[in-house]
Amino acid sequence: MKKLSMLAGLWSMLIIGVLSGCSGNQPTSPANPSPPVSAVPAPEASSEPSPSPSAPIVEKDAIREKIDKMTLEEKIGQMIIAGVQGTSASAEDERLIKEQHVGGIIFYKNNLADPASVVRFANQLKQWNEIHSVPLLLSVDQEGGRVSRLPGLDRLPNAQEIGQWNSQEAAGEIGAILGEEVKGMGLNMNFAPVLDIHNNPKNPVIGDRSFGSTADIVSSLGIAVMKQMKQTGVIPVVKHFPGHGDTETDSHLDLPVIHKSEKDLNQLEWQPFVRAIEEGADAVMVAHILFPQIDEQYPSSLSPAVVTGQLRDKLGFEGVILTDDLTMGAIAKRYGIGEASVLSVQAGTDIVLIAHEYANVDNVIDALKQSVADGTLSEERIDESVRRILQLKTKFNLEDKPVDPPDLTLLNERISKAIDTYRKK
Repeated sequence: MKKLSMLAGLWSMLIIGVLSGCSGNQPTSPANPSPPVSAVPAPEASSEPSPSPSAPIVEKDAIREKIDKMTLEEKIGQMIIAGVQGTSASAEDERLIKEQHVGGIIFYKNNLADPASVVRFANQLKQWNEIHSVPLLLSVDQEGGRVSRLPGLDRLPNAQEIGQWNSQEAAGEIGAILGEEVKGMGLNMNFAPVLDIHNNPKNPVIGDRSFGSTADIVSSLGIAVMKQMKQTGVIPVVKHFPGHGDTETDSHLDLPVIHKSEKDLNQLEWQPFVRAIEEGADAVMVAHILFPQIDEQYPSSLSPAVVTGQLRDKLGFEGVILTDDLTMGAIAKRYGIGEASVLSVQAGTDIVLIAHEYANVDNVIDALKQSVADGTLSEERIDESVRRILQLKTKFNLEDKPVDPPDLTLLNERISKAIDTYRKK
């Protein structure tokens, strides 16, 4: 009997233990539930890969979506600023905008007869561009001094005189006036200020367009002009990287050569550009100069070593890079316009400036399209530039809205007051 009693007790204990183990899998409702400590059961296998916890969630932004909807022709058009002929909009200009999707126009003095006609010209281009989703860049060289394109305005002093004033306040006021001049005519981009250091008295093209002969004064005054112009809603394009001040040849006529190393440039010519980039420069124009110690084959505007290696990588510039006019003698005497445009985009340029002749624009468009077709350029490379261009246009809230002809009375009074004030100091 004792054996039976002991066996019964053992069986009872065994059954209680088993039941207790099973009860751990049953839902319970304690008064103060503690957080679960067991692992979450693995989900069923899926054909979709699971993202890494550290991988960012990629969402298409508005600019990316816009690019995805653009044709190759529309993208290439955004990468061109073209010159026009005459003082009023023509059928050729309509074709540039409507059919070739050109994203920007540059006006020269011979296009600008009087304020009213400038506004009419710009308004017509904007109207034609309304069929497109991206607004136009309407640009001009309005530096002050001898490079003053816009009509009906009293001339501002040149950069050399502003450098002699050596006042950031004065330079800022000049920058603000330049912006108002450009905006008043219905334009939105100005190829200014000049950040070249005038360190060669034999230079035939910079001279009094420079603020001075030291990096400090050019940086200080040039950046003041840039920042105040930007406040008016006009896009300043600083120029001419990597520095045009030490040339003895006019790049409009032929190719200048500067025998300086990267170390030399970093110590002087680069400095205003470095500081401008740190202060938020949005667009940089690259010059046509050969630097044999950096790239013995290609001028700076066509050189990967300069455009990407220096400006993008070493100086960290993330904005829009433009060439100087590719029809200038420095390039035109050595390259076909189509070839030059492809080389420049390969080098890292975003916008090629084609200031003269509609046929040159045709050739550039054909060359860029062909370069994508044959694999010389990828469409992804084109997209990189278009993205930067659209970001710039978005940042400055550009619109193709018409403007009224300006009354320049108050602006000319402001110019007169600025000159009187700062010349006396």
